[in-house]
Amino acid sequence: QVQLVESGGGLGQAGGSLRLSCAASGSISSNIAMGWYRQAPGKQRELVATITSGGGTSYADPVKGRFTSSRDNAKNTLYLQMTGLKPEDTAVYCCLLATHSSDYWGQGTQVTVSS
Repeated sequence: QVQLVESGGGLGQAGGSLRLSCAASGSISSNIAMGWYRQAPGKQRELVATITSGGGTSYADPVKGRFTSSRDNAKNTLYLQMTGLKPEDTAVYCCLLATHSSDYWGQGTQVTVSS
């Protein structure tokens, strides 16, 4: 069974930075890609960033130039460096691990940005 555990959320100030981590453990047969999603109150879940096993990244327009996703394949850990935080970044951030057979989700970590 695969488990994903996020950490690093909390309260940030507008213009500030936070770094999220997502550690994957368990029987991971293949690791195609990992990603970050977020869901703000009353809104649909949206994709924030993805990163392939080869390191290729893509970002949603609202976070381009401010967020950077990276991964440590040896540790099966995903990171999201968030800079230039805005109040609209407030959401629960969840990580995703995509394999050939299944997708796995973490429980999420709350990020709250004050103005």
